[in-house]
Amino acid sequence: MMAPFETDIGVRRARSTDAARIAALSGQLGYPTSEKQMKARLAEALKDKDGACFVAELREGGLLGWIHVSTTPLLEVERRAEVNGLVVEEKARSRGAGAVLLLAAEKWARGKRCRSMSVRSNVLRERAHGFYLRNGYEHYKTQKAFQKGL
Repeated sequence: MMAPFETDIGVRRARSTDAARIAALSGQLGYPTSEKQMKARLAEALKDKDGACFVAELREGGLLGWIHVSTTPLLEVERRAEVNGLVVEEKARSRGAGAVLLLAAEKWARGKRCRSMSVRSNVLRERAHGFYLRNGYEHYKTQKAFQKGL
């Protein structure tokens, strides 16, 4: 596993006051949203005992990225966690923030009795694929995703 490059990056649980910055970073991930929408989503996520949100920030201040992880009891495999979203500020990538976010999420998942962690990544995100491989993940499945509005 790759060690973080920057020692001035810390990780903590996300707070409701992080909503504006999390919303801005979500846009960089390809999911633009307003601060108001993110406040509502984040409030729900922070209440969820089967999920966690962590942020990476410079010790002197400045939120660099976030990760959202959750777990769901499954019938087909042993309990596992899934990374629902992970993004690091474009200008701060490859400095270790993503790796420390993954480590925080993995530690949380072990505390939830998860035996593994999975992540889905768009086929176009080749840089992200390399990141996950460098951090001990292996490509195990290719699939199509379907969605239906309710």
